[in-house]
Amino acid sequence: MPLTNFGAILNFAEKVEQTDMDFYRQASENTAAAPHQELLGTFARESKKHISLIQRTRRENVTEMILEPIRDFVRDSYQLTVDDAGAMDGPAILAAAVKLERRAIDYYSDAAEKIRALPEVSRALKTLAKKRAQRLGQVENLNA
Repeated sequence: MPLTNFGAILNFAEKVEQTDMDFYRQASENTAAAPHQELLGTFARESKKHISLIQRTRRENVTEMILEPIRDFVRDSYQLTVDDAGAMDGPAILAAAVKLERRAIDYYSDAAEKIRALPEVSRALKTLAKKRAQRLGQVENLNA
């Protein structure tokens, strides 16, 4: 499905964060991930803050929305299905976390590029990409 405007981009960003927050919350409650439960819980709380940032960005910039459509940006390549974190073992949780973080980084980076006409929104998306890149580094360090 194409992401053709400001609202669609931010709605999908909110969906990404909500899905990831649910995954990390379940993962943090999974005893198989005991050594990493604190970090996974932190990721869930951060995703909640990211949702607030996305919602605030939408509210603050809704009057500046331009009707210029966004072209060639489709959500399909950013949709990711992961299994129930409550049923995974520790390594599977970490592997899924890497996939989630990479997907988010790709989406936020690409969306920021597509929505350059709204600099504040683009900047917020770039910020989210940087935060998710930091999280990816943390997860990759656990795998090392």
